[in-house]
Amino acid sequence: MPRKLLRLLFAGGAALLASSAAAQDMPFDAYMQLVAAKARAQGVSEGTISRMLGGLSPNQRVIALDRDNVSSGGQSSGYPLLAPYIQRHNTQARVTRGRALYRELGPMGASIQGRFGVPPEILLAIWGHETSYGAVKGGFDLAGALATLAWEGRRRDLFETELVDLLKIADRDGVSRSTLVGSWAGAFGNPQFLPSVYLRLAVDGDGDGKRDIWNSEADTLYSIANYFRDAGWRSGEPWGVRAYTPNSVDRSAIAARVASPVCPRVHERHSRWMTVREWKALGVIPQGPIGDDVMASLFEPDGPSAPSYLLTQNYRVILEYNCSNYYAMSVGLLADEISH
Repeated sequence: MPRKLLRLLFAGGAALLASSAAAQDMPFDAYMQLVAAKARAQGVSEGTISRMLGGLSPNQRVIALDRDNVSSGGQSSGYPLLAPYIQRHNTQARVTRGRALYRELGPMGASIQGRFGVPPEILLAIWGHETSYGAVKGGFDLAGALATLAWEGRRRDLFETELVDLLKIADRDGVSRSTLVGSWAGAFGNPQFLPSVYLRLAVDGDGDGKRDIWNSEADTLYSIANYFRDAGWRSGEPWGVRAYTPNSVDRSAIAARVASPVCPRVHERHSRWMTVREWKALGVIPQGPIGDDVMASLFEPDGPSAPSYLLTQNYRVILEYNCSNYYAMSVGLLADEISH
């Protein structure tokens, strides 16, 4: 799920929970009339507004999931080991299916990489992690889920915008209400895009005039690739490589010097940035192909005695999709498995 939504879902805490009741500042039906007016002003047809918003009511399951997410902060305390996470998520079945799809891509994989600069194994790894290659895409009615989250009010600006954008998708792209299902938080399709992301970055990869990220493999992969290019993927650089890091490296001397304004718990675990050449001078030896002039940070997810990695800017692009070291590492390592 793209990071914009995850970041806002995980923001807040107890204060947000306390304010949620007050945020429901009008009856649900009255609020839907306001949303309809805003959609109408942005060109959505009356028929689509009626089809998508008519008969909705608050989804209590969505509210419960949202509050559970906020009360837990969206993450566990401390830093669980990475290795067990990788074992649970990069299963042999997921690797095997990814390899099969990789082989089947043929010229399309090269075409996507040539156009967007993103290797197809990265795109398949995202697809595999988000929806198990399309097998698990979520079953919540998106209009109802987004309407509920907007009405609840704690992040009204976000979810109201996504709801109106969903109406635009139904209106302009002719996507049926039955197709517009997904996660309780409003993400949908093979890549789990938000409506705003779909409108901005989804691509018609197979040339049939539709941006079908639900059923079309080409549209799915082209769209993920477009997202990655937009987020700053650097062609020709790996996401990272495993590295040998001797005990002689002074960890305090390489610690990050600047606190990240976004997802600080993720970035505080990475070292400061240096060129690979500088890392080699300290005795840190890459175990995979990476240029000496590439900027990288050192990451030792399970401590100095466990595997370490040199991470590039492209790792940060994966974090744009989901701001979690566990997620980004599992995507990168799955991609490596798929391509070998």
